[in-house]
Amino acid sequence: MRITGYRTLTTLHRWGRPVGDVNGFVESGVTAVPIVLLETSCGLTGVGLGAQNGLEVVYPALDGQDPRAVQGLYDRMLAWVFKAGHSGATFGAIGALDMALWDLKAKAAGEPLWRLLGARDHVVPAYASGLDGPLDDDRLLDVQQPFAERGFGAVKLKGGLDVDTDIRRLEAVRDLYARESGRAPTLMLDANESWSRKEAIRHVRRIEDRLPLAWIEEPVRRWDVEGHAHVVRSVDAAVATGENLTGLEHFRPLLQHGAVDVVQTGSVWGITHFLRVAGLAHAFDLPVSPVAYNTNPIAHAAAVVPNHLATEVQDLGFPVGLAVDQSFEDGQIVLGRSAGLGIEVDEAAVLALGEQADWGLAGGPHVRPRRAGHRLIAPEPHLFARRRTPSVPDVAPSPDRVDRVRADASPSHLAADDRSEWSR
Repeated sequence: MRITGYRTLTTLHRWGRPVGDVNGFVESGVTAVPIVLLETSCGLTGVGLGAQNGLEVVYPALDGQDPRAVQGLYDRMLAWVFKAGHSGATFGAIGALDMALWDLKAKAAGEPLWRLLGARDHVVPAYASGLDGPLDDDRLLDVQQPFAERGFGAVKLKGGLDVDTDIRRLEAVRDLYARESGRAPTLMLDANESWSRKEAIRHVRRIEDRLPLAWIEEPVRRWDVEGHAHVVRSVDAAVATGENLTGLEHFRPLLQHGAVDVVQTGSVWGITHFLRVAGLAHAFDLPVSPVAYNTNPIAHAAAVVPNHLATEVQDLGFPVGLAVDQSFEDGQIVLGRSAGLGIEVDEAAVLALGEQADWGLAGGPHVRPRRAGHRLIAPEPHLFARRRTPSVPDVAPSPDRVDRVRADASPSHLAADDRSEWSR
C-alpha cells in the first residue's frame, strides 16, 4: 500500500448560536471545517481534519510512502520543513495528514483506532464546554442544559473580561448542573491568554473567594513561562495551558519550571503530537487534557494514555456531511467499533453546500483598548447594546477603533479541579 495523493474539502459546523471567546466571536455560528482525504494505491482513503494551508509543502514527504509507518512519516514531515520551521499553519497541515495516516493504518488493520493504539476501553472521560463567550446568561444555560442531561459532571466556561460576570455565570451553571444531577459540577474558566500576571492572580482570587475552580486555563500568554509559574504559586486552582504550543521544545520549559499543572494539547495538531506531549507530561507526573475539535478525533488516543484527565467536548453535534461513530453518555465520549477514526464523509453533501462560513474578525489580546483587562476588544455599538450586561458599564468605542477592530469580546469563565475530582 502506497500513498498516491490527497484531496481537500471544506464542510460547515452549524452551532446554532454565536461562538467565541475574549479574543473574538463568530456571530453567525457557522464555522468552516477543513477535511483532508489521503488516497492510497489499494483504494483506502484516510480522513484528517485540520489545517489545509501548507499541505502542498508537507505532502511531498508522504508521496509514495507506506502510510502504516505513521510515526516515521510524522518525523519525516517534521524533517521536510526543518529549515523553514514547523510552527503555525505548517504544523496544522502536519497534524491533519498525521490524523489521516492513523485513520489509514487502523482501516488497513480493520480495527478502530483506539483498539489499534492499545486501549483497553473505548469510553473516554470528558467535560462540557461550548465556546460560550458571546452568550448572555439565559442562552448560556440553554447551551449547557443538554450537557447536564447527558451526565457531564465538569464544565468549562469562557471568561476573563469582568470578574463579577464570571462569578455570576459560574454560579448559574453550577446551579443548573446541581439541579440535574444532585451535585455541584467541577468548574473551570478559560481566559484565552487575556491577562497580565497580576490581572490573572487578582481575577482568580476574587472568584475563589466565592467558588472553587479546578483550573484556570491560559491565564497569560502561551510563551510566558515565568508568568505561568507565578500564577501557579499564587492561586489554588490548577493552571492549564498548552493548546497553542507546537513542538515538544515549547512544552519543556513549562514543565521544567513548574509552570503548568494540567498539560493541554490542541487536537488540531494531530494524534502523534498528542501522544508525544502526553508522554512528556507523564514523565513529570502531570495529567494531559486535549482541547476539543470537530468529531473529537484525539479521543481515540486519549483512551490509551495513562495520564489522560478529560477531553473537552464543545458540541454534541457534528459537522455537515460527517457521520461519526461515537456518542456521549454519562459525561463521557463513547467511541464506536468502526475501523479507523470512525468518520464517514458524505462528499456529495459537502459539495452541495452553498453556505459560507468563517471564524469572524478576531483581534486577539494584543489589541488592548483603554479598558485593558476588562474588555480587550472594542465592540461595534449595536452589538455592545445588545449584549450589555449589568456588571459592565457602557463605554462607547470611538469610530476609528470600531473600524480597526470589528469584533466583540464578551465574558467567558470557569475552572476545574484536581485529578481526584474527575473520578467522582
